[in-house]
Amino acid sequence: MAFTQLNPTVPVTVEGKGSGFAFAVIDYGQEHHLIWVVALDGSGEIWSAANPKVRVQSNWTLGRKTAPDPTVDSNVEPLRPAATG
Repeated sequence: MAFTQLNPTVPVTVEGKGSGFAFAVIDYGQEHHLIWVVALDGSGEIWSAANPKVRVQSNWTLGRKTAPDPTVDSNVEPLRPAATG
C-alpha cells in the first residue's frame, strides 16, 4: 500500500458527491482501483472515492473541457461480435 499526498491539490468532481480538491491518493496495488481522498467544496466533508468515480474538473486555460455525459449518445459504435471459425 502507498499513500501519496498531492501537492498541489487537484480540483476534481466525485460522481454523486460534487466538486472538491483531491489532496491524497491511496494505492492498494495492482488488483485495486486508486482511492482519491477528496475534500468537498460544498459541505467540507472528506471522502475517499474509487478511481472510476473521480474526474478532473474542466480548465479552459489548459483546453480541458467538461467530460461528456455518458448517458447521452456519443456516436460510439458498439463492438461487433468476434468472427467464428
